[in-house]
Amino acid sequence: MNELPQDTLDARTGAAETRNSVSGSTVNGPVVQARNIDAVHIHTTRRDPLVPRELPAAPPTFIGRQAELASLSNALEANVQEGSPVVISAIGGTGGIGKTWLALHWAHQHIDRFPDGQLFVNLRGFDPSDQPVAPHEAVRGFLDALIADQKEIPAEPSSQLALFRSLVAQRRMLIVLDNARDSDQVAPLIPGSPTCTVLVTSRDQMAGLSATHGAHMLPVNTLSEAEARTLLSRRLGEERLAAESAAVTELIAWCAGLPLALSIVASHARLEPRTPLADFAAELRDASTRLEALDAGTPTTRLETVLSWSYQALTTEQAAVFRLVGLAPGSDLSLHAAASLMGLPVARVRRVLRSLVGASLVEQPGSDRYRMHDLVRLYAAQRAHADHPQDECTAALQRMAEFCARTAHDADVLIAPHHAPIELGEQSSGCQPQPLADAAAAWEWFSVERANLMAVLHMAAEREWHARVWQLAWTLTTFQLRQGHLHDNLIAWRAGADASKYLNDPPTRTRSHRHLGRACAQLGRHEEALSHLEEGLAGAVADGDSLGQAHTHRAIAKAMEEQGNNEQALGHAQQALELYDELGVQFSGSHALNEVGWYTAKLGRFDQARQHCTEALTRCCTNNDRSGEARTLVSLGYIDHHTGEPRTAADYFRRAITLYTELGDTTAEAEALDHLGHALAGYDTDNARRAWQQAFDLYASQHRGPDAQRIQARIAELS
Repeated sequence: MNELPQDTLDARTGAAETRNSVSGSTVNGPVVQARNIDAVHIHTTRRDPLVPRELPAAPPTFIGRQAELASLSNALEANVQEGSPVVISAIGGTGGIGKTWLALHWAHQHIDRFPDGQLFVNLRGFDPSDQPVAPHEAVRGFLDALIADQKEIPAEPSSQLALFRSLVAQRRMLIVLDNARDSDQVAPLIPGSPTCTVLVTSRDQMAGLSATHGAHMLPVNTLSEAEARTLLSRRLGEERLAAESAAVTELIAWCAGLPLALSIVASHARLEPRTPLADFAAELRDASTRLEALDAGTPTTRLETVLSWSYQALTTEQAAVFRLVGLAPGSDLSLHAAASLMGLPVARVRRVLRSLVGASLVEQPGSDRYRMHDLVRLYAAQRAHADHPQDECTAALQRMAEFCARTAHDADVLIAPHHAPIELGEQSSGCQPQPLADAAAAWEWFSVERANLMAVLHMAAEREWHARVWQLAWTLTTFQLRQGHLHDNLIAWRAGADASKYLNDPPTRTRSHRHLGRACAQLGRHEEALSHLEEGLAGAVADGDSLGQAHTHRAIAKAMEEQGNNEQALGHAQQALELYDELGVQFSGSHALNEVGWYTAKLGRFDQARQHCTEALTRCCTNNDRSGEARTLVSLGYIDHHTGEPRTAADYFRRAITLYTELGDTTAEAEALDHLGHALAGYDTDNARRAWQQAFDLYASQHRGPDAQRIQARIAELS
């Protein structure tokens, strides 16, 4: 396997050269010229929060529920008048009873009451094949919808939660928490603002939420016979119902007033307009199996009867697709992922999925994306285990895992062109990686699929598909670091490092320890970080992996610097440089040379440091390495500032700021502005104040509190 260049996985920036947005900017980001301090105004203040519109579409055939709708409206009005901090309606009821439809119908009816936006998350509390969404994951999703610049989102979940609550404070917003597992999952997501409204749907009775937050509880019962008849009438026409009144009554009875079951029956009957409704009722009457109740104390429903009847009516191909979709990990499925899962051509799978959508067995929330109601998914998974050859199920999931690894690998190389490819083995027959045209398409694909990729990684780990686990951890790294998913990056690399123990590839184990060590360091777990990094170094030495040793020495040097041990940091950087030079690795070698100069300067050996950094700058310019050039300019500026040359230091810092602005690296830009302020403070206080103010704005937007406070004190000293 080839190795990623060390600088592309720098713990501070996540990746070096390539910075892009989903919106379609060029690979290297927006180019902004900034030749003096007055011109540097990029990314210095946070924009106003976005106005999210995340509500799914209103249900097209909503029926009845007038009492429940009135209850929700009354609760909203009462809490507004009382000035309560939040309105919570925990809409309880069994699966398939229409809780989400009720919440969405009410939300769309009252959407004008929430002009500052609407947030929606499916918490997957009762998903049969996936874990419930953790509160911190839901918060991160909300922040993605509220903030345009993802670099403003802090890494720590506690800071993300605080930021979320700050962003929604005093805003008139609706937050829909759908399919919650229990009160513990919901409580952290409730804002403290008196202007926000929260709707919670769950099969759980949410007694804890009522006790701790005064939630307005709203049980949802089955549809009445009149409401169920109205639903069927809208789908099938009153004339057809009037012709078979007795059969309609029996159908309603067998569907037990469940909107989901009634919708499936109606879809099937609509597809067979010449079949008497009495025939459908007879088939339901003879079915013997039932889904077990999912909630303690709730009666067993007749939904399995409806599903088994619909399942038996499918063609052989439709039934196979239905079963396998029920096994797929993640909350939804793209068309290309489904095609790989089935091992069939894309166009053919699209036709089959559309037929399942028409039968109300599969939902289509977006273009070429598909999902199942969790009860339907449970039934499909049961049928897969009962009716589908298990070796074929395993092969299908292996193709899907391979699809994820290959497409993620292609996307990773597009967003980080300096990355060397890794070996993925021979492509399996039936696996169809999704074509990605450019870096913008890669960013968009990662943004949509990241949670599903993590679900596939967990599935692969459970099945001990060690190579796929490691490949997914590797290919997800750059995107997760750039987007601030540091905890998921740590989770992925814990799995990747564990998987590497079973692979007959010592360099892979070395890489895994290095990446896991970096992931720990990024979250402040320094002792654990050093333990993994030292183990990775020992493994690289034992394996004779010189390149792995060099990369790991640099990672250890950074960890040592963060602990204030510049002498040891210098030693590791020097060892990395020697190894890079022996191997002829120029790109990483120029970065290591600059770092040798940086640590030397931190130790006060400025003449020697300048020599190293000047040579590093020449190498970076020769290789058109703008990230390395910027870092080296900061080093040279630091040296001149500390040797009595503040004006030339300021020039170095300005040049670095220009490059960082072009790269979109606002983390490093803030640090360069910080340095610039220090250089200017001795002879140009006005521009020093301006530089520090811009650094302060960036530090504050990045939630780097100690740095922001330090700069604020410097500004006060200038006044």
